[in-house]
Amino acid sequence: MAGIKPLMLLPPAIFAGLAAAFLIGLGREDPDQLPSALAGKQAPAVVLDPLGGLPGFDDATLRDGKVKLVNFWASWCAPCRVEHPTLTELAEQGITVLGVNYKDDPGKAMGFLEELGNPYAGVGADPQGRMALNWGLYGVPETYVIDGEGRIVLRFAGPVTQRVMAEQIGPALDKAAQ
Repeated sequence: MAGIKPLMLLPPAIFAGLAAAFLIGLGREDPDQLPSALAGKQAPAVVLDPLGGLPGFDDATLRDGKVKLVNFWASWCAPCRVEHPTLTELAEQGITVLGVNYKDDPGKAMGFLEELGNPYAGVGADPQGRMALNWGLYGVPETYVIDGEGRIVLRFAGPVTQRVMAEQIGPALDKAAQ
């Protein structure tokens, strides 16, 4: 027998590497949540175009001493429709929700808000996705909890539902208020 050939070791080595990666991923606190390199850091610059005649927001708004949410959304995004009633409810409860309309047609974005209501205390358009890129956006919808000093406390990718509010965003809002 000539011994074990190096190529014969390749499949078990690949399997061991994949198994280790899956094991590490399953060991995270929330394996479904995407990590954010910005957690605990100042929110990146707000660079938005006006959206219709709606009030906008800027960097100073993020650092006004109040806890808030920044929500990236688009009219073409089906999960954005799913989360919209929850965002509206949060706004009615007095939580400041700021909206970033991502790579959308302004007319369709305004139609979306006219149809479903406008939960945003301030909203602007990010037609080229430059602000989204700086914030590390994976896709819409995506929501950030921002403390009063403009630091990102939590990034949540996906629609904000009642369950997400109870398990993740609500606790992050409480943490941001401390």
